[in-house]
Amino acid sequence: MAAPSRLQIAKKDIVAALTNGPRVLRADDIARLLNQNRDSWRLARRTTLQNFIDFLIEKGKLKAVKYPFPQREVTGYTWGSVSLYETLMGLVDRGFYSHYTALRIHGLTEQVPKTIYINREKAPTSHVGNDGAVLYEQKAIDQAFKNPPRITKNEIELPEERVRIVMLQSANHGGLGITEGIFNDGSDQGVLIRYTNLERTMIDVVTRPFYSGGVAEVAKAFENAKGTLAVNKLSAMLKTMKFGYPYHQAIGFYLERAGYKDSLVEIFRRQPIARDFYLAYGLQKTTFDAKWRLHIPQGF
Repeated sequence: MAAPSRLQIAKKDIVAALTNGPRVLRADDIARLLNQNRDSWRLARRTTLQNFIDFLIEKGKLKAVKYPFPQREVTGYTWGSVSLYETLMGLVDRGFYSHYTALRIHGLTEQVPKTIYINREKAPTSHVGNDGAVLYEQKAIDQAFKNPPRITKNEIELPEERVRIVMLQSANHGGLGITEGIFNDGSDQGVLIRYTNLERTMIDVVTRPFYSGGVAEVAKAFENAKGTLAVNKLSAMLKTMKFGYPYHQAIGFYLERAGYKDSLVEIFRRQPIARDFYLAYGLQKTTFDAKWRLHIPQGF
């Protein structure tokens, strides 16, 4: 019988170190763990990082994970049983959950979405629209919204999880409205994640309803958020984000439709309404709401 290897002899200590550490790791994290403990574990110098990883997969609870997004593959490892939400949070740099996923986190949808939206902000130097200096001209708005929206193809299907993951990249707003909290992902204690706060979420779903279940789901979310949504805070955040489109008209419409107090709706009604606008892209049959100068789906 062959003598046990140094890895086998040190297995108890290795497992203890991993069990007491983060459950989502990258190759660099495992390399750091190996280098910091090689001497105390009395591992041979010829034990490479790949030897170490292979041993942990075969003899321990390490699992390699790979998400082959078209724009950039995301890879790493998990230790023990780890939910998809926690795994993505640990492997996507500066990632945060947004849109339909944020609606679910905030308890604003009665649906159980089969798509997870994880987001990253672009670099601070990236160009943002028209820099928010002025509203786009009417012709430019009409031209943009008569067409279907440009939807990212940076997504993957996970058949074993019965879910689709969409990796978004939003304009850089300096982390505005991104927060941390515990999400009930089905585990005993939940998981600490980054996600858009309520006000940022409502702005995001208005500007991108196609990532949020559609305009009916957005309308329902405004109804469900009544009494919790800080409308003044939402208005201030929207102004800070400096969009070239008059999204305040759409937000005012949703607030009024959901039965918010007149004083809250008035926050948006008293803002300049200088352009005709659209509740969503690519609408075929519409009704025009003259009060908000807003084209809405017919029968909505």
